[in-house]
Amino acid sequence: MTAPVPGLEPAFDVHVRLGPLEDHGDTRAGHRRVIPITGGAVTGAVSAEILPGGADWQVVRPDGSIEINGRYSARTPSGSHLLLHAVGVRSGSPEVLEALLRGEQVDPSEYYFRTVVTIETSAPELAWLERTLFVASCIREADAVRYTAYRVT
Repeated sequence: MTAPVPGLEPAFDVHVRLGPLEDHGDTRAGHRRVIPITGGAVTGAVSAEILPGGADWQVVRPDGSIEINGRYSARTPSGSHLLLHAVGVRSGSPEVLEALLRGEQVDPSEYYFRTVVTIETSAPELAWLERTLFVASCIREADAVRYTAYRVT
């Protein structure tokens, strides 16, 4: 008997608005940066407004790659809350990563930006989100991140 081969199904799109980058410098964990999350939206299989107050707690690796660790809340039109947790990596050539840091528009094919997204909720009608893993292909913009999350089947 063999294990099933996972597939990917488009599930939802996310647009996260970002505040100014806070550079915390070199810490015991590495070069720490925190990017506040100021709002946004989730659309698709679930719809929700991203609430201000979350952040992406990043560590910049010695090779310039960035460890992504975003946590933020969202509220559905019915008032249910979601906690989204996106963990992943953004990497590319030093020139591309510097251009992104300056807020320049860079073709997403020029860098690698992928995350695993998990969701918590107390809403029974959304419990399926907690029993599912999602992988996302992300785009970094000057003041936002956009991604499509795919349900891993």
